[in-house]
Amino acid sequence: MKFSQTLYEKVSEVWDKTHRHPFVVGLGTGELPVESFIRYMKQDYVFLIDYAKLFAFGAVKARDIETMGYFAKLLDETLHGEMDLHRHYAERFGITNQQLEETKPTPINLAYTRYMLNVAQNGSLEELISTLLPCMWSYWEIGKLLAKNYPDSTEHPLYGNWINMYASKEFGALATWLINLLDQLVDGKPQRELDIIEEHFLTTSRFEYMFWDMVYQGGDWPV
Repeated sequence: MKFSQTLYEKVSEVWDKTHRHPFVVGLGTGELPVESFIRYMKQDYVFLIDYAKLFAFGAVKARDIETMGYFAKLLDETLHGEMDLHRHYAERFGITNQQLEETKPTPINLAYTRYMLNVAQNGSLEELISTLLPCMWSYWEIGKLLAKNYPDSTEHPLYGNWINMYASKEFGALATWLINLLDQLVDGKPQRELDIIEEHFLTTSRFEYMFWDMVYQGGDWPV
């Protein structure tokens, strides 16, 4: 069994709970409150600013030019693909780019990104991939799941573009490349190193669930 399949099985309970979260389901049914989506859009935008830095670290830690180039592609896709989607949505709600960039991250958002950046700076390339992969991989899973279970959701006037992007073959190809790279990098690694990588993957998968819950519930600093 590939290492990525082992990871998938170990986080299946967390991901299943994420897939059934009312925010995610609401995207599919079209019943998600607009204010929750706006909160998500703003928090995810500032999240992506830090998330994009992880791909820059990936290019630094890469061991060959081809891998460096692909991490550069992921960085570009995040800055000019995912973040463009957020900017277009924001424009529809009268939110400027400056307002997006000045959004203050919530405690969960800040904890999540700082965890990943700490691993990126201090860990191996394999560890870095294991922290950023749950976001990409689970978004692809969510996009496909919503498109399959709620066929009309891809035409929804507000949430359709979001679902189409993350269900797309293009986004899936990016996630698949990272999955395959991780499988290659961990081949022959001792169990103690694999355990560390698994823990990173599980931790950031939990953060993903907490992020969805945070933007749905509206959690922020208590003072």
